Amino acid sequence: MTPPARKTRSANLTLSLVDTDPATMTVDAVVIGVYRQDDVKTPLLAAAGAESVAAAFDGSLIDTLVLLGATGAANEVTKLATLGTISAPVVVAVGLGAEPTAAAPATETLRRAAAAAVRALGGATKVALALPMSDDEPAAQLRAIAEGAQLGNYRFTAYKTKAQPANREPVRALQFVVPDAKDKAVKAELSRAEIVAGAALRTRDWVNTPPNDKRPPAFADSVAEAARTAGLDVEVLDEKALRKGGFGGILAVGMGSEAPPRLVKISYTPKKAKGPKVALIGKGITFDTGGVSIKPAAGMWEMKSDMGGAAAIAATMVAVAQLKPSVAVTAYIPMAENMPSGTAYRPGDVVTMYGGKRVEVLNTDAEGRMILADAMTLAGEEGCDYLIETSTLTGGQVTALGKRISGVMGTTELCERIRVAGDAVGEPTWPMPLPEEVRRGMDSDVADLCQINASGDRSAHMLQGGAFLSDFIAEGVSWAHIDIAGPSFHTGEPNGYLSKGGTGVPVRTLVALVEDLATNG
Repeated sequence: MTPPARKTRSANLTLSLVDTDPATMTVDAVVIGVYRQDDVKTPLLAAAGAESVAAAFDGSLIDTLVLLGATGAANEVTKLATLGTISAPVVVAVGLGAEPTAAAPATETLRRAAAAAVRALGGATKVALALPMSDDEPAAQLRAIAEGAQLGNYRFTAYKTKAQPANREPVRALQFVVPDAKDKAVKAELSRAEIVAGAALRTRDWVNTPPNDKRPPAFADSVAEAARTAGLDVEVLDEKALRKGGFGGILAVGMGSEAPPRLVKISYTPKKAKGPKVALIGKGITFDTGGVSIKPAAGMWEMKSDMGGAAAIAATMVAVAQLKPSVAVTAYIPMAENMPSGTAYRPGDVVTMYGGKRVEVLNTDAEGRMILADAMTLAGEEGCDYLIETSTLTGGQVTALGKRISGVMGTTELCERIRVAGDAVGEPTWPMPLPEEVRRGMDSDVADLCQINASGDRSAHMLQGGAFLSDFIAEGVSWAHIDIAGPSFHTGEPNGYLSKGGTGVPVRTLVALVEDLATNG
């Protein structure tokens, strides 16, 4: 089936910097920030950036917002018709929580506030954001505001056959009010924010695409096209090449589907590459029924997102090509559809993996680690210093850490760097242990190891996934496994910069990590 033409990532969105008085700007709406105050008489305080707008209202702006119900709570959006008081017809006050002691709010506060405000302005054409930034170093705040605004502006409407009033078009132009629009550092931050947010939104597009339109061959073609367009080197291994190469894990998982598996390799090699070689790996199960060990029907539709890790890695590579860090990065993206059929792999099968290790299959729903292990072995064989893999691997991640915090396992130092990078961009992770007893519980009586606990014990299930993958790491390689089972897909109402469906996690973390490795080794 040919998918419909897509209207997804805020088509034709333009971003620009201005240092104009926001009260005089010819836009559809001006976004300002307000703080919560523990003061009965003055419960609200206008944030920096809103001075001229407040002055135009002759002191009545705050009182009017309070009458409209504004409290300053984080992400709260209050719209006010200006009736000619300023040039824009609407002022949007977005809550920033309590006033910070620093010159500007935390970047994550700004990121979420910008998203909430822009989402509420769907249907507008041009919006100006006059949110608080520090005068001396506005770049970090601008990055957060620009990322949040783009993520909040996201819509996925590719499969709607007609417009619906409730689904208003995204904003077409975003203007960011900064102290100096000609500041080179600020310009660079806006450009970077556009690239990084674009990669996160590309990931959302792939995750949100229905599984009938992204079976492994089609998904591989889409990823390859995006990578080649970005100027990256691409190699796609089809089922014949996988069979010839001995990629037993990928082939086993894909046996049950009429849509054969793929392995996509994407390479970024700058002319002046220095420092370590980096390998990025992502799980690409385009739909996961559980195979013969079939999942419950309730909620199975969400398994269209089981390729979230692959989407994130592919989109990260596109961003890397645009940002041009001075470090070589290679992505290995295995793809398969896990289906039950007369040709599907079975519990009890012993699979010979790429590299020769033999794995006893006890549950065909533990399929992600099977395809990842092949890709990780290949990455180690071809040579890398750092290996970072991400996947929607286990329900145990959600049980342990919830739907916002990813679990990270592997080399202690690298896991800590990922934690720091994730905290900085608003994608939190938490380092988890890999106890030896968990790995011993996966010893097999008939093969080298089982892909789950040999007795079927599901305790420490998230750690079992990491323990299995640790067996496929080449000696001397610093590695990390990021389990994004919960954080990669949002099922609730839009919140902050999260829309329903794919979130884009952990693209922003991966980009920050690659840049860190390029700079600091």
